[in-house]
Amino acid sequence: MISVAEALSRIFALLAPLPAETVALSAADGRVLAVDAVARRAQPPFDGSAMDGYAVRSGDIHPGAQLRIIGESAAGHGFSGSIRSGEAARIFTGAPLPAGADRVVMQEDVRAEGSALTVGPAPEPGPFVMRRGSDFAEGDRLAAPRRLTPADLTLLASMNLAEVRVARRPVVAILATGDELVMPGETPGADQIVASNGFGLAALAARAGAVPRLLPIARDRIESLSSAFALARGADLIVTTGGASVGDHDLLGHAAQELGLSLDFHKVAMRPGKPLMAGRVGGIPMIGLPGHPVSSMVCGIIFMCPALAVLAGLPPAPAPRRTAILGAPLEPNGPREHYMRAEEHAGIVRAFDRQASSLQSVLSAANALLVRPPHDPGRSAGETVEIVPL
Repeated sequence: MISVAEALSRIFALLAPLPAETVALSAADGRVLAVDAVARRAQPPFDGSAMDGYAVRSGDIHPGAQLRIIGESAAGHGFSGSIRSGEAARIFTGAPLPAGADRVVMQEDVRAEGSALTVGPAPEPGPFVMRRGSDFAEGDRLAAPRRLTPADLTLLASMNLAEVRVARRPVVAILATGDELVMPGETPGADQIVASNGFGLAALAARAGAVPRLLPIARDRIESLSSAFALARGADLIVTTGGASVGDHDLLGHAAQELGLSLDFHKVAMRPGKPLMAGRVGGIPMIGLPGHPVSSMVCGIIFMCPALAVLAGLPPAPAPRRTAILGAPLEPNGPREHYMRAEEHAGIVRAFDRQASSLQSVLSAANALLVRPPHDPGRSAGETVEIVPL
């Protein structure tokens, strides 16, 4: 068995970032920026007012000063004239600062009567001006690669970009294997179960920005498995569930070999998820996940989602972790890295008592995986531990 870190590194070595494509900004949320986005204009694009008030010359502002109002500057309708000494223009937040003015006096600090403006006894110093390019300048860049957020889209729109270059969404073919499986809604036989892994993995893949392709169940026959792999052609990643063990009925490896499987590794020192394998089938990277639903989902989080991020052009990185305070003691861990289903609230994490890989209800109740390194000693409440948020 190899470690989780080595398995992840070897999976990353199987992958290459996908080509870029141009999409409308309205369709770019969650996509990975493939090429630096370059601002086509400055923001703000002009010196503008940060307050409602009056545009003036700084030298004219002192308690009791008298000025003459000669115009108005509003958002989208700037004042075309120029402010000279002793003059002012009514101005509103976001409006362009007229030529000749270098500050804004707040409306609360003056009294206006017709065209006459009188400065109050203690005007704020200001200048209450948003300078051109103080946010970003023309030619400034939003660097790639990065997964675009709603805040990024706001920035890109302000850069006057209607389109961006992003990595193509990875297509992941998800294949469940086994004679024991039936689809949800069907009536299982006495020795059958309902296939569940693919639906959870497809949802994980979609949330990771991929396009999941859920294939029909492959039966424990070479011809069925071979047909299923044929349906996976054109995918960027194949993810299988079940058939990754070593029993006589685990034919996945045999069928894959007939199709040209190049196996990179088999078995990882982790709980749950030991019978994991990875390699290539017909030139397509493949990750073979265990058949137990919890093992399959945990491995999907730890291996599949980081793999999809690499295909989308992000740097290789494990699933994000953070620290939490242990809320209850833990027994010593064994030789495998353990991903315990847990509940975290306000920075306090507690592992569930039941950790069997068959217990899907426990995974559904969890919002974190508490990570125990191999041979981790017993832990007391109050110690700091690492978690993978779910």
